[in-house]
Amino acid sequence: MKRLVPLVVDLLLVILFCAIGRRSHDEAVLTGLLKTLWPFAIGLAAGWAVAYAVAGRIRAGVRFDGTALWPTGILVWLGTLVGGMLLRVISGQGTAPSFVVVAATVLALFLLGWRAAVKALN
Repeated sequence: MKRLVPLVVDLLLVILFCAIGRRSHDEAVLTGLLKTLWPFAIGLAAGWAVAYAVAGRIRAGVRFDGTALWPTGILVWLGTLVGGMLLRVISGQGTAPSFVVVAATVLALFLLGWRAAVKALN
């Protein structure tokens, strides 16, 4: 159960990112949240899968750490951002350059920031 906590934290932060984005554009948060969320949620899942696979190779003999900034956090962030944007393109949702920059920044703050805070407090 403890191992799932970082994944749940990431998912809640991605949901928050999508809700804030919808709210900032005066779009219906609850009714349209799933439309905005699904590409990033799938990207998050892909990022976690890659992080889990790669972390075992980089840190042989060390147990997978979902709170690690490297490689887990970086790979989860990149998977969420790149996967989310690719799926938005495929599904006909917008990917304006300014949105990509904002998404990259906010997702980095959210997905990397909590990990950095955990490490700083330990």
